[in-house]
Amino acid sequence: MKGRYWIYLFLFLLTVVNYVDRVALSMASPQIAREFGLTPVMLGYLFSSFLWLYFIALIPMGLLVDRFGTKRVNAWGIGFWSLATALTAITGGFVSLLGARLLMGLGESTSYPAGGRVVREWAPANERGIATSIFHAGSLLGPAIGALGLGWVIAIYGWRAAFIVVSAGGFIWLVAWLAYFHQPENTRWLGAQERSHILATRGAAGRASSAESNRLGFAALAHSRTVWAMAFAHGCAVYATYLFLTWLPSYLQAEKGMSITRSGIFTALPYAGAAVLGIIVGVCSDRYLRNKEIMKGYRRVVVTVCLLMSALVLLIPAVDQLWQVMLLLTLSLTGCTAAVASNIALVNDLLPSKEDSGTAIAVISTGGNLFGLMAPIVTGYVVSMTHSYHSGFLITGVLVLAAAVATLTLTRRPISASEGTGNVCITRNA
Repeated sequence: MKGRYWIYLFLFLLTVVNYVDRVALSMASPQIAREFGLTPVMLGYLFSSFLWLYFIALIPMGLLVDRFGTKRVNAWGIGFWSLATALTAITGGFVSLLGARLLMGLGESTSYPAGGRVVREWAPANERGIATSIFHAGSLLGPAIGALGLGWVIAIYGWRAAFIVVSAGGFIWLVAWLAYFHQPENTRWLGAQERSHILATRGAAGRASSAESNRLGFAALAHSRTVWAMAFAHGCAVYATYLFLTWLPSYLQAEKGMSITRSGIFTALPYAGAAVLGIIVGVCSDRYLRNKEIMKGYRRVVVTVCLLMSALVLLIPAVDQLWQVMLLLTLSLTGCTAAVASNIALVNDLLPSKEDSGTAIAVISTGGNLFGLMAPIVTGYVVSMTHSYHSGFLITGVLVLAAAVATLTLTRRPISASEGTGNVCITRNA
């Protein structure tokens, strides 16, 4: 196996560990609700609370990643997250559980800015789609593994044991990261030929090599129409992702009458299917996009198609058979998560310099998680008022359709210092 694929595997395992935790609360929510006397609205706030400090910290963490490097900042974040996850197991009520979730979100806010920059540092330009898809696939297999494994742990040992298990996984990953991760220039186990290939091809394909040091900075990124459009699209896709991540086990238990362990199995199925399909999307986007097309941002077509696939969530209220629900869930989940991964790859395609990668991905992730933190709360109110999940699916479908339109029409320009001023002079892309 090529050396750089070990780095992609590191990123994959990072998101696996992170997302095992995110489904842990969803799987444990019936037990927690009974123990602490929580309503659906209170559960919605708990599901969302993880994202509150996560959302606020994303841009500062992106700036720190670009300033101090991926290895150091990601180590700080995952160490803090693992400790906060362990503290979750000793909470005694709604307030303390809310506090632990806030701290976990703060720690995990390093993961995507650091991971996105690692892709820019380690992946050749024509391999970013598969690299980002492998990285993001952990956000699908993590919930699948968590739904199966933690469902069993919770059923036998109780919900507190689940968070101890997840915390241990975080600390194990941290030790391996500190021991083995380095920049490609300084990695001893990387072959000389592969190192040269990475360094020669990791820049923006087709652009002058000097552009790699042409850093834009946060102000230019914040004024870019393209960045804002990608942030909006990211937000709508993440909204869909968090609807499934936080409420799917409860939906299966409440609407389909499943036990915790059975809902774990049926939660895992669409996530496992979406993980495989998402990697296939990444491989196809790299294989069929030429370097010139990557430079011009043609990956936006992939993002758009994925968002349209995610809109299949609109059909869930219209079907009754469990296999039909599972099929639509799998396709919709594939669409929204593949859109997130492809959108991150698109950011790196359109950036002139890797020095802005952590910050740029933090900016679009901030947009993403602004929407994402609302999904559990909005759905909680919808379920409380209507005693049904159907309206939650309809809201999600409308959002991803709007995101598809924004992606196709508003991401046609590369990200540049003058792009937001209207004075840019570049070739229009198809």
